[in-house]
Amino acid sequence: MEGSRAHWGSRLAFVLAAAGSAIGLGNIWRFPYQAGENGGGVFVVVYLLCVVLIGLPVMIAEVLIGRSAQNSPVGAFRALSRVKSPWMSFGWLGVVVAFLLLSYYSVVGGWVLHYVWICLTEGFTAQSPEQIEALFGEVTGDPALATFWHVVFMVMTIVIVAAGVEEGIERYVRFLMPLLFLIMLVLLGYAVLGTGAFGEGAAFLLQPDFSKFSGGSLLAALGQGFFTLSLGMGAMLTYGSYLESDSDLVTTAVEVTVLNTVISLLAGLILFPIVFGAGLDPNQGPGFVFKTVPIAFSEMPGGLILAPIFFLLLAFAALTSAISLMEVATSYFIDEKKWPRRRAAWGAGMAILLLGIPSAISWSSPLFGEGFKQVTAHLFGDGAGMNWFGFLDTLVANWLLAIGALGVAMFVAWGVGGAARETGFKTGSRWGNLYLIWLYLLRYLVPIAVAVILLDSAGVW
Repeated sequence: MEGSRAHWGSRLAFVLAAAGSAIGLGNIWRFPYQAGENGGGVFVVVYLLCVVLIGLPVMIAEVLIGRSAQNSPVGAFRALSRVKSPWMSFGWLGVVVAFLLLSYYSVVGGWVLHYVWICLTEGFTAQSPEQIEALFGEVTGDPALATFWHVVFMVMTIVIVAAGVEEGIERYVRFLMPLLFLIMLVLLGYAVLGTGAFGEGAAFLLQPDFSKFSGGSLLAALGQGFFTLSLGMGAMLTYGSYLESDSDLVTTAVEVTVLNTVISLLAGLILFPIVFGAGLDPNQGPGFVFKTVPIAFSEMPGGLILAPIFFLLLAFAALTSAISLMEVATSYFIDEKKWPRRRAAWGAGMAILLLGIPSAISWSSPLFGEGFKQVTAHLFGDGAGMNWFGFLDTLVANWLLAIGALGVAMFVAWGVGGAARETGFKTGSRWGNLYLIWLYLLRYLVPIAVAVILLDSAGVW
């Protein structure tokens, strides 16, 4: 089985690809605004603890499933459990989450491409803050424009995945990931030398003020940990299935987690000095990158050059994550339906593209916008009215990812035989003495953390 399956050309290729999956809009778009809303440094401290104690153990477990089974999510859970076992439902969940998440994630990727286009054609420097804020409504409120960029982003993703593991995914991440780091270093250099507010921004991000700690900070950090590490969506499992059976999965999972965390912190060290240097408020929510940051670029020396560099960075990050989600869907059809890769990639990709159109038009469509808000308000309460995009994001980010991560943790902790689990953890690894600690975290701490997230999503407190 292993001999006929595609594999990474090297362990470095897996690390770059898996880091590319984890490093995406969650790091550069979501992490800074979450930190801005939840007290800066205190959020970072809690987030780092969540990543080490909860995120990393689940990542090791998910990669272990893929490497052991050498199969996509559905086949992997089937191979490591009894035939028709209830555990298989978590394999199906991973595939479903990949379809749903990429359908609206690609819409956000399309917004980023539109901002790249604006930077290369008009720029922000000649526009007032009010005009810049209106640009976000321009792309979200124009169904044709949003759909066009959604299609462009999806086609880019499909083309890369259709080329294969080594010739497509590996080749592109070997190019995109170093370029992403280079762009971040350029922007970090400007944040340090050109904003005059690096100390203020760094202090906001790195010096915890525990008087700002709240239950909301904890919940936000837990949710961010699952979202940013690509857990519970089958991506790490699928990428792990292309690892050789004797590879050191613990070390690779640690390297991926460290790279992902470094990128998140770098994003904060870049963006907060830029925002503070322009005299703006970092507590701006999801519009932080699309509204606040462009205003800062418009008011700073060199903003005409720095703005396209930043949004290219955001586009590359979005693309590397989209590739991993696309590979989950593609590998399902390759492994379960025996389709050739190009047919699987284009078939799954076109289905996701069509599924994403309602998210692209939901800001302006009476069917998926205001009409859908009325439906969700009726079902979930007056304060829960949301368009189709918001509904999918809430369903996936608040529920399905956490349930998927819980399924992975519980399956490895309780559903896999003890000898196979221990061998899988220790094979090729110098971290074998940490096996029992990892197992206890999977069995006890991870379920508690997921229960907290799900209870919060259900509005229990």
